[in-house]
Amino acid sequence: MSASSHYLVVRGDDLVLRVKAVPGAKRDAIAGALGDRLKIRVAAPPEDGQANAAIRALLARVLATDVRFIELEHGATNPIKVFVIRNAAARHGEIAAALETK
Repeated sequence: MSASSHYLVVRGDDLVLRVKAVPGAKRDAIAGALGDRLKIRVAAPPEDGQANAAIRALLARVLATDVRFIELEHGATNPIKVFVIRNAAARHGEIAAALETK
């Protein structure tokens, strides 16, 4: 069982990604697994949804998908977040690999 199975799970046609957000970092980066979450650092501040937008943009870039397919489901004002990657279940292995190598 890979570490990704803890923070990335299939739900129907979608993938659910559990995230620990770290806003106000030096640079945007996927820092790796942290328990059952994927730790993501973003330079954007945690104000007015800026950090959430930065996380969505980073994920879209890393996963080679459009940002409109990545939605924040829970945790808008909390560092513990849940994102949904729409219609991505068929790419589970590819997405898991992309998240683990960044």
